[in-house]
Amino acid sequence: MDSHLENAIARIPRLAGRSAEALGAERLGGMTNLVYRLNDGGEQLVLRIPGEGTEAYIDRGVEAHNTRAASRAGVGAEVLHFDETDGLMLMRSLEGCRTMSPEHFQAEDAAADRAGEVLARMHNSGETFRFRFELFAMIDEYLQVLSGLDTPLPEGYHDVLAEAGTMREALDAQPAALAPCHCDPLCENFLDDGERMWVVDWEYSGMNDPLWDVGDFSVEAGLSRTQDERLMRAYLGREPNAAEWGRMVLYKAASDLLWTLWGLIQHGNGNPAEDFWAYSTERFARCKALMADPAFAGHVAAVRRGE
Repeated sequence: MDSHLENAIARIPRLAGRSAEALGAERLGGMTNLVYRLNDGGEQLVLRIPGEGTEAYIDRGVEAHNTRAASRAGVGAEVLHFDETDGLMLMRSLEGCRTMSPEHFQAEDAAADRAGEVLARMHNSGETFRFRFELFAMIDEYLQVLSGLDTPLPEGYHDVLAEAGTMREALDAQPAALAPCHCDPLCENFLDDGERMWVVDWEYSGMNDPLWDVGDFSVEAGLSRTQDERLMRAYLGREPNAAEWGRMVLYKAASDLLWTLWGLIQHGNGNPAEDFWAYSTERFARCKALMADPAFAGHVAAVRRGE
């Protein structure tokens, strides 16, 4: 077994003295972190070892607080151990669930309903997260990180960022009440038992406009217009108005604008999990296409009006 895994196990009091082999360690997915399923005397646990370089842009103290809050809200897994120095974490496994994917969401319309319901459960929980997720401040931060890496931006990135100023003005004109948000709703962070969903991996979480989670999730899942409508109805418990729908669409574009830079940081750090250059350029192309859609200006106007 990997010595990195053995060292991580030795640091957790509950697991100390046992080997990865004795715990039946099984590697699970993860784009930047190493994640393993463990069997501790018949109890299924999940061990997360943080990826190299993540300390440059993730506050592990914030993540620890928010992950525990999500558990209290009945949305996330129970945290059994969290080392705030580097983010080593042990959680109780959510049994009977499958890890979702874009294909799963696209194949079952009702899955969008369950995703909307779990996001609403978190946003309406009354919990308070540490950290304020601020889109444009994070873009500036990621650009600063990239300035120290040998990684070029996709052609035209700064032009599109300048065009996004109208989007920023519209959102600022109608500020949303902040809610505890996941902020990085990848499909693989949703676990589904067929009746309800759970959400894991709160590394980027913070207080945010709740419709960020909805718009970003729609992008990650590749939802159709019909599925977007179901998602919004399940999330709101009613039909959305033009401003709510427009806000969700604006955050689709904004999430791609932000995560383009995140992917470039992974590329610059040599993360081997996937081709992050292709990931980033594809996200940027999707952002440009949505912002160039003739309907986009109408969504911006609806958000600015707030109705």
